[in-house]
Amino acid sequence: MESGETVRKFYDETVNYEWERLERHKVEFEITKRYLNRYIKPKDKVLDLGGGPGKYSLYLAELGCDVTLADLSDKNVAFALNKANEQGLAIKGLQVDGRDLSSIRDEQFDYVLCMGPMYHLKSEEDRAKTIRECLKKLKPNGIIFAAFISSYSFVWDYLIRNPEFILDNDRKSELNKIVDGKDFAGKGFSDNFYISPKNVLPFFIQFNLEKLHLLNSESFLYLREPELIGQKPEVINAWLDLAEQVCEREDLLSMAEHIMYIGKKLNKSSNNGAG
Repeated sequence: MESGETVRKFYDETVNYEWERLERHKVEFEITKRYLNRYIKPKDKVLDLGGGPGKYSLYLAELGCDVTLADLSDKNVAFALNKANEQGLAIKGLQVDGRDLSSIRDEQFDYVLCMGPMYHLKSEEDRAKTIRECLKKLKPNGIIFAAFISSYSFVWDYLIRNPEFILDNDRKSELNKIVDGKDFAGKGFSDNFYISPKNVLPFFIQFNLEKLHLLNSESFLYLREPELIGQKPEVINAWLDLAEQVCEREDLLSMAEHIMYIGKKLNKSSNNGAG
């Protein structure tokens, strides 16, 4: 993170807001959990890198997993550990920069969640460095879950926050990135990186991974989420059931706020594969 201190400060100051984010964006949380549940079992070892205040860490600890939460923000780590204590759960926590995980022993985790760092690493070199660090921590045949924010997301964000941004020359220049089909690295909710959906799979070609899934973490529900989350549970779950069935369709990737890549670490002797 070229401006890692800016990002760390942002998350230190927004711990409660971040904790509540997945309540506001329940679709992302629920679809992601469904994919975690396809693979992760009790007693598995999980590294939750960029896990923030611990929503996924606590969920997995409750399932009986051995969870280590690692985050740039020490206040997020402290919050997660306190929540775990309140709930009678055991998780480990440490403050780290995802580009350097040398303080964590290699090849000890069955799964690594990297669902946060890619939102802020503006240079491809730093993004690649972080993925390589994650893969070092995975056991052979371990699985990585890596999340990105779509380049369409920041356009929707501008529309929601202030449609008049399009009249500002600097903001208009940013928005035109979508016309050119380019990734956008700049000022979003903090210092952010937004990826064009078509660029996710090409990024992973450089790693010794077998692609398992590429999905739109909100499926087709993101833009109608406020209407949905006020419904009764059986209605929400029925829509989630439908959304899960189509969330890997390529034609829905442009509707994503978050895009998830799930891949299996191959043995060094295996052929490289990006699916």
